[in-house]
Amino acid sequence: MTKDSEIDDSSAPLIEHLAELRTRLIWAAGSFIVAMILCFVVADPILRFLLRPIEEAMRALGNPNPVMQYTAPQEYFFVLVHISVVAGLALSFPVIAYQMWRFVAPGLYRSEKAAFLPFLIASPVLFILGAVFSHYIVTPLAMAFFLGFADTSSLMATIIPYVTGEVATQTAGAETAVKEGIDIVFQGKVNETLDISLKLIIAFGLCFQLPVLLTLMGKAGLISAKGLRGTRKYAIVMILLIAALVTPPDVMSQMILFAAVYPLYEVSIFLIARIEKKREAELRAQGLWEDEEAEEAEDPAK
Repeated sequence: MTKDSEIDDSSAPLIEHLAELRTRLIWAAGSFIVAMILCFVVADPILRFLLRPIEEAMRALGNPNPVMQYTAPQEYFFVLVHISVVAGLALSFPVIAYQMWRFVAPGLYRSEKAAFLPFLIASPVLFILGAVFSHYIVTPLAMAFFLGFADTSSLMATIIPYVTGEVATQTAGAETAVKEGIDIVFQGKVNETLDISLKLIIAFGLCFQLPVLLTLMGKAGLISAKGLRGTRKYAIVMILLIAALVTPPDVMSQMILFAAVYPLYEVSIFLIARIEKKREAELRAQGLWEDEEAEEAEDPAK
């Protein structure tokens, strides 16, 4: 066998892997593009759904006809594009995850596949739970908190005359009502309000991945349940810091995120403890387990 043939034989698997990777990337990109186009067709209903929390907050504060505005000709179009990209990524994620799995799975043992597959399923489920929690609980509270600073009476004084037609009557009769002070009225922009909603959804969706991340690390032996229990106080500080970074600058949203994420930290400790018990039972059955107390008794210097 010549040297050239040896090089060709050794490089063949790499070429096959690259071809497989290209195929999987094409399928993933194609599914994302198709999903993005489909989401763009229904982007306006999706936008109205995402703006529902602020609509309800404005109605609760006395605005019977909530209005959102955009200030540039292209702004609304790019808002719809933004929505279609995010929604298209969410819609196509199962296909993308499946293509990733098909590329990685041949290189895994059967036990590794069985261990990894539950996490692949749990990750999108937890993200959806975080997004739902954000949209139906956190975002309405945040919107009500921010809009609550506005003077409702000033808002009503500005809106009611237009709704009841009193402005036209006053103009026709040449009667002008004059009052002191300046009305402070919320005139929300679509892109800015949507940005707050999407940031909260993504932040809570990602933070709800904490059990998946910690459990995977525990299964790999990188962390232990005992270590997580010993670092609870640092975990509390870290979760509060992350909450301050990913949520709007108000204490309420930060505390809600902390109240939702910290129990997931405790759930992760429970799951890792179960994994460790199962691993210990398997090693004991094989006669490979060694107790730490027995090791310390044999070697007092430890």
